[in-house]
Amino acid sequence: MENELSEKFTEQTDVGMVKIGDEVVAIIAGIAASEVKGVAGMSGGIVGGITEFVGKKNPSKGVKVEVGEKEAAVDLYVIMEFGVRIPEVAHEIQQNVKRAIENMTGLTVVEINVHVQGVNFPNEVKEEDHVRVK
Repeated sequence: MENELSEKFTEQTDVGMVKIGDEVVAIIAGIAASEVKGVAGMSGGIVGGITEFVGKKNPSKGVKVEVGEKEAAVDLYVIMEFGVRIPEVAHEIQQNVKRAIENMTGLTVVEINVHVQGVNFPNEVKEEDHVRVK
């Protein structure tokens, strides 16, 4: 029995059928979003009021997709690097994700929502940043 929720996009070819699962689209979106300069990582969602920061171990974390027969909608939950222009980085994420999904799957991406869940600050401030030159 086929899982209707995980394999909605189906294309019939002359030699058989091609099915693309939702998880595949989510992975493509997560990797494409993570490639954009200024993205620190993906957010795993809000658990008990705390945003979980997820590294690159699971590329579909922080990604929610809705895949229909020919179209897809994507929600991305991201952590930005401190100091970036958030609207510009968000727009670049949208463009990169749209391009990746459409090129790899043939789906038409109708919507990409970027949810900025936090800002990543540098872990360590370099010592020389605090040293004055006399």
